[in-house]
Amino acid sequence: MRNKKIVDVKSKMSEAFELPKEITLDLPKISLIGNIQCLIENHRGIIEYSKERIRVNSSMGVIRIDGEDMNLRNIASDDIIIIGHIESIEFI
Repeated sequence: MRNKKIVDVKSKMSEAFELPKEITLDLPKISLIGNIQCLIENHRGIIEYSKERIRVNSSMGVIRIDGEDMNLRNIASDDIIIIGHIESIEFI
């Protein structure tokens, strides 16, 4: 219950000061360019990597990206760029 109150306070502060929620609430931010490129910001590491499936850890849990011929174009401490034919993105 206490955790929910903290999230509520952080969310209200984010809105009051017009701060990005992904930063104040430590949430991942996912940006897509069609179905050929995916940028995941604020991640916590790669769990699984293959041409058909990539699983990324985040504060919300695991983000699973399924597709074909996928590659990691960029891996940094705060963001990952995935290219290929992206078929689905799922929060597990």
